[in-house]
Amino acid sequence: MESTHIPVLEREVIELLDPHPGEVYFEPTAGYGGHAAVIAKRQKLGRMVLSDQDAAAVAALRERFGEKAEIWQLAMSQAARRLERENLTPQMILLDLGVSSPQLDTPERGFSFKHQGPLDMRMDQSSALSAGEVINTYSEARLATIIGRYGEEHRAKTVARAIVAARPITTTNQLAEVIRRVVGRSGRIDPATRTFQAIRMEVNAELSELEAALPILTKQLAPGGRIAVISFHSLEDRIVKQWFERESQGCICQPKLPICTCSHNATLAKLTKKPLSGANDSHNPRARSAKLRAAAKLNQNQKEGT
Repeated sequence: MESTHIPVLEREVIELLDPHPGEVYFEPTAGYGGHAAVIAKRQKLGRMVLSDQDAAAVAALRERFGEKAEIWQLAMSQAARRLERENLTPQMILLDLGVSSPQLDTPERGFSFKHQGPLDMRMDQSSALSAGEVINTYSEARLATIIGRYGEEHRAKTVARAIVAARPITTTNQLAEVIRRVVGRSGRIDPATRTFQAIRMEVNAELSELEAALPILTKQLAPGGRIAVISFHSLEDRIVKQWFERESQGCICQPKLPICTCSHNATLAKLTKKPLSGANDSHNPRARSAKLRAAAKLNQNQKEGT
């Protein structure tokens, strides 16, 4: 399984997380363990906790790391809550968002229009909501909203109308053809790309998972610890950017207020002023849309400015 996943922005992740001997590493979106293996090889860690909601990924992690890592099968926000319950305070946290190459390359998972497969797209295959249910039961208006927001598709209403008219749609190829007929080709990107992305994000509640996990992970990060996030979508990157901005400020009151009433203390110091881009990662073409942001946890003295 080691060759099925190429770590995105590997060198940059290592530099920002800056692993030291004996530290605890936590990755709640571990996938097939590409980044974790690099971190473990770099330093002798005190503890490694890896989690993923995908049963196939969890099985691969257990095979790859054995007793070297503690493996959980949980969604990102659930893993963050377990971290909190067990009062674990890692020095390194990595979020590698989006879909993994093995998921894209397995036709029966239904993530990709490049393969004939069922409309599934569930990262956790025990969850109730599938792409097929979204495509075949959501109203035209709801589909248009999802496709427009998550897919940033300018012709979202047209795509939604075409999907409803073509129902029932049962395979990835069928859906892709419906989209292509109404969007048309322009450039190298397949016109079905944005809609497939939007449906996947809806099925897996990807934005709400990120929003729920970030505050808990920030709280549990050890003083001096580092958190890095790799995102593949502008909305994900915006959530991370805004969270890091908020937590690196001492006051988050509205600018018009004459005095501070929020009592907010900065908890993070940004390690990246701008996101690092995966566009130039020639080793991994799927990294072209990746953006990496990182921050470090302030200690109490730093919070108080002393």
